[in-house]
Amino acid sequence: MRVVSGIAGGIPLIAPKTDLRPTMDRVKGAIFDSLGESIIDARVLDLFSGSGSLGIEALSRGAASADLVEKDARAEAAIRANLAKTKLQGATVHMMDVFSYLHRVAPEAVFNIIIADPPYAKAKGERDFGLELLGEPALAHALAPGGLFILEKLPGAPLPKDSGWELLRERRYGATEVAYLRRA
Repeated sequence: MRVVSGIAGGIPLIAPKTDLRPTMDRVKGAIFDSLGESIIDARVLDLFSGSGSLGIEALSRGAASADLVEKDARAEAAIRANLAKTKLQGATVHMMDVFSYLHRVAPEAVFNIIIADPPYAKAKGERDFGLELLGEPALAHALAPGGLFILEKLPGAPLPKDSGWELLRERRYGATEVAYLRRA
């Protein structure tokens, strides 16, 4: 795992010693390549940050700021180590539950891009954080007008209809699917 491109491109990142599933470099590269120049000077929110690789990639490619939200202490330590290693500025790390952050800390209509790589619900009855996020009004309130929500999810997992989100496109990368959404 590494920073794919930008001013910190090529710097290896550490993954926390947890059961978290880091975003593959191929997927990360595809996401940010698709964003192109829109990442420059953007305010980015990275939910379920894990190693921090998505927020760090955004900063490396020119984002003005990145708020990284992760509740696992081992992951938070990895995020801080990765930020120190890359020497990137503009990151704020929030060690807390994503939904608590959205309800209590997230400013309204500020983030140009929100990226979430939640744990996948792989079996019936497991908690589906992606669906919960899509139904969470606080997520929509944190997104700036015209902003983009990028959700990593299990391939083929359906997105709810009438969720208040417009699906712009979906791309599959092996065991990961990426949905690009806007507020409807």
